Amino acid sequence: MKIEFKKVPQSPRNFETEYDSVKIEGTFCKISPSLVKIGATLTGSTSVECCRCGENDTITLDEKLNFLLSDGIYKNESSEVEDLIIEIDDSIIDFDEIIQSELSSIYSDYHICANCTDNEFVEQEY
Repeated sequence: MKIEFKKVPQSPRNFETEYDSVKIEGTFCKISPSLVKIGATLTGSTSVECCRCGENDTITLDEKLNFLLSDGIYKNESSEVEDLIIEIDDSIIDFDEIIQSELSSIYSDYHICANCTDNEFVEQEY
């Protein structure tokens, strides 16, 4: 789902999109001429690779997402904003791209499967 930045309403609007078996759903609304607030939940399950043994493991996702989208380069006019700010350079909000970006962040994290967690031997680096 895509929407132009200038067409985002001031009142919260619901959205939902799915990629593979992961779904993101929530609300978005414009809070200033150049900022859009997104509050959403990332749910579903996905396969990740164990960083110790390399086996695939399935994890269940249930994460809250709160961030701001900026139309162009964000200039901090006040120190009140504490949310993550994502800069959009083409004035189009692409929710499919947002879910793929969140999944890429999850895949890049270190995951340890249940077999490696039960293993008493833990390699330590000095």
